Amino acid sequence: MIKLVAFDMAGTTIDEHGDVYLSLARAVEETGVLTSPEDIQQWMGADKREAITALIASGGGSASPEAVDRAFDRFREILSSLYAANPPVALPGVEDTLRELNARGVKVALTTGFSRDVADPLLKGLGWHDADFIDAVVCSDEVALGRPAPYMIHRSMELTGVLNVTEVLAAGDTVNDLRAATNAGVLAVGVLTGKLGREELESHPHHYIVDGVVDVPALLERL
Repeated sequence: MIKLVAFDMAGTTIDEHGDVYLSLARAVEETGVLTSPEDIQQWMGADKREAITALIASGGGSASPEAVDRAFDRFREILSSLYAANPPVALPGVEDTLRELNARGVKVALTTGFSRDVADPLLKGLGWHDADFIDAVVCSDEVALGRPAPYMIHRSMELTGVLNVTEVLAAGDTVNDLRAATNAGVLAVGVLTGKLGREELESHPHHYIVDGVVDVPALLERL
């Protein structure tokens, strides 16, 4: 029986119009290196400082702590500006789904590659900050390593009092979401509301691929 569902945020529960992709690419390219959509996709779902460090280095730039700090600050500035111009919204049916899971007694956690200072304004804009249907929010700067490390999922378990990984489902729209779930030993579910299609997600270890978060309650009934 699943007692905890841990959902990724951007692209899984929240439609932020792809602005995180654009912000990450712009911030890295301002350091003087080039990126490609494939490079950026590789780091979706990961901690953004880790992503910036790797992208600068792979582009041949100097990923010094100072350069990474500057690029991370620019990432936050660009993202904040884009979000102000085009505010993120909950994906269709997601809030009702989270409420339904909560009403069933299933704990709901949100995990994100965003740091807390980025995630909190996003949640406040959605009216989800301190929402009674969300039991825990874990950000990548609150654990030792972001995805694909399993730590955000395990931290969600700690915060919600769930002890057994066989009682946890983790869902997300990126390869790093699936890898983190696999590394955590929990049920790994890919969702198709992000940039990747079914074939791309199915090429990586997983248990299920669903159209979106709204399909999770029905999936739980089949388990």
